Amino acid sequence: MLIVGSIVIRVRDIAVQTEFWTRVLDYEVRDPSDDDFVVLIPRRGGGPNVSLDAAPSERVLPPRIHLDLYAEDQSAEVRRLIGLGASEVRWSKRPADADYVILEDPEGNRFCVIDAAGWHGWAAHRER
Repeated sequence: MLIVGSIVIRVRDIAVQTEFWTRVLDYEVRDPSDDDFVVLIPRRGGGPNVSLDAAPSERVLPPRIHLDLYAEDQSAEVRRLIGLGASEVRWSKRPADADYVILEDPEGNRFCVIDAAGWHGWAAHRER
């Protein structure tokens, strides 16, 4: 059996990205951490770890993999994330029925905020 233990994001400035992602996800740094690799863990409840790896890598667009973050109130979360340093990716061919907004972290790593107001998992998530 396998489970997702950690999702790794390549970064240039590990301090800036640690600050950004801990605030975005309400995660904290798992000790010990290094100058070039940090594991972020949920403050409460379950979920995969998010690791930040200070390693050079080329940016590819569209990215081959990205995070989909579910939101009960998508517009409020998008505003909050932009306030934390994310930026919205504007795209000309957005489908009329798109339930997601594409954002970038301070280094340009893309992720989506999904309108998941009707997602059945919210009740179980709140119980954690």
